[in-house]
Amino acid sequence: MDRARQLSEFLKTRRARLRPEEAGAADFGGRRRVPGLRREELALLAGVSVDYYTRLEQGRARNVSPGVLDAVARALQLDADERRHLHNLAEPGTARKRPSRPQRVGPEMRQALEALAAVPAYIVGRRLDILAWNELARALVADFPGLPKAERNMARLVFLDEAARDLYPDWQTKARDTVANLRYDAGRHPDDPQLAALIGELSLVSDEFRRLWAEHDVHAKTRGRKRFRHPQIGELALDYVAMRAPDDPDMTMMIYSAPADSAAAADLRLLAALAAPAPEVRLDQIADS
Repeated sequence: MDRARQLSEFLKTRRARLRPEEAGAADFGGRRRVPGLRREELALLAGVSVDYYTRLEQGRARNVSPGVLDAVARALQLDADERRHLHNLAEPGTARKRPSRPQRVGPEMRQALEALAAVPAYIVGRRLDILAWNELARALVADFPGLPKAERNMARLVFLDEAARDLYPDWQTKARDTVANLRYDAGRHPDDPQLAALIGELSLVSDEFRRLWAEHDVHAKTRGRKRFRHPQIGELALDYVAMRAPDDPDMTMMIYSAPADSAAAADLRLLAALAAPAPEVRLDQIADS
């Protein structure tokens, strides 16, 4: 993926979404042909020349200082994730190099995953690949072990698997969040050919993905609440938290839970009972009976 093009489109979309009155630029006046701030207004708010900001937005600026990027971020009213994304795109040394080898889930992470037997949990890596999961995550989200390894990817599930539209009652929100997460990864790894191939494939086969990708929204996985519609349990709302691996910032454990005395907690217990393997019956037990 072209880092300069990503930077250019990101800045243009952030500038277009910011209304002049929100940025304190309403006094500039004049007839507007496009929504959002003009380049000269943004440059004034950021304290840089119009020529310099134009070169930055066109991806032609070199050796941009962190201070200038922070000033542009403040003028555009970027949040923390968007600010990091801007630095990743504008400073070549900030983003990580092309991933050199597949990610491996270490024994400590697997042990932690297995210890969370009472709640759904899975580990997601670069490109939103699903790397590991526990039994409740398999029962709630998808039959991960039954999928080919190449299809164990959250973006693929959301946009290419029709079952996802039934699983997530707020599918549009889930889709938007998924694209924003993937965009964040793209800023960190702009030279990852597998990520570029995934984005290209999803753009070709999904109109929704292509539209959302063009919006350049970006955020990292953190915490929140997600609604599910399970075919056996029905609808339930679970809180989630994203916990990054200490030795790999591109590996995150997603944990879903509910307050102990809530209806959702009771639903999780029921789901665990339904997902539990049937007890093994030995031949000697049948003979004794």
